[in-house]
Amino acid sequence: MSHTPRIAVVEDEEAISELLRYNLEAEGYQVDTILRGDEAEIHLRENVPDLLVLDWMLPGVSGIELCRRLRQRAETERLPIIMLTARGEESERVRGLAVGADDYVVKPFSTPELLARIKAMLRRANPSVLSHVLKVGEIVLDRQQHRVYRKEREIKLGPTEFRLLEYFMMAPGRVFSRTQLLDGIWGRDIYVDDRTVDVHIGRLRKAINTGREIDPIRTVRGAGYAFG
Repeated sequence: MSHTPRIAVVEDEEAISELLRYNLEAEGYQVDTILRGDEAEIHLRENVPDLLVLDWMLPGVSGIELCRRLRQRAETERLPIIMLTARGEESERVRGLAVGADDYVVKPFSTPELLARIKAMLRRANPSVLSHVLKVGEIVLDRQQHRVYRKEREIKLGPTEFRLLEYFMMAPGRVFSRTQLLDGIWGRDIYVDDRTVDVHIGRLRKAINTGREIDPIRTVRGAGYAFG
C-alpha cells in the first residue's frame, strides 16, 4: 500500500466540501475536510497536508487571512495552497495571490480541471509525493514493486513497517510525534495505542540496520521520531 498525498479542504459549503472529498478520495488521495477557518488553523498546526484547498469566505477566520498566517509559519510557508472562491474580479485574484496563494479557482469550477491543477501543483511542489521510487541516504523504497533496499541489500518488511518507512521518507528530517504517526499510518478512525508505534519502530530498525550500519531513525526525546 503506497502512501498517497494528504489534501486538506477548508470549505464551509458542505455540498462542495463533500463533492471534493468524494472526487479526491476516488483519485486515491487522503482527505481532511474542515468547515471553519479558525478550526482549520488549529488543525493545520498539528497536521500539515501536502496541499491545501482553501475557500476565500469562511466563518471564524477568512480564507485570505488564514493563508496569510500560514505563510508566516515555518511549517507551512511552502505549503501549496489553491484558493477557491466565487469572486472572479481580477483585483481579488491579485489579492489572493499577494497573500501567498499559489493558484486561484473561481466557483462554479470544473472538478476535472481542479483535480488536474492539484496533481500538477503536487508534482511541482514535491516530486517525491508522486514518484514511484524514494531515496534517502542509503535507503531506496520502490512503491510499485513494494521493495526496499539498503545499498545492495534487500530489506524484508511487513506491510505496516513498509508504510511507516514510506511515511518517514516522504519528509526526511521532519520530527513526527506518535500521534502524527498513528494518524498517518493507521488513520484517525482506528484506535491504536501509542506503544504500538514504538513496537513497529523497533521492528523497522531491526530490519534496516545490520552490523555497524548507522541507524537512520532518530528518537527525539519528548517529541517523537525522525528519519534521515
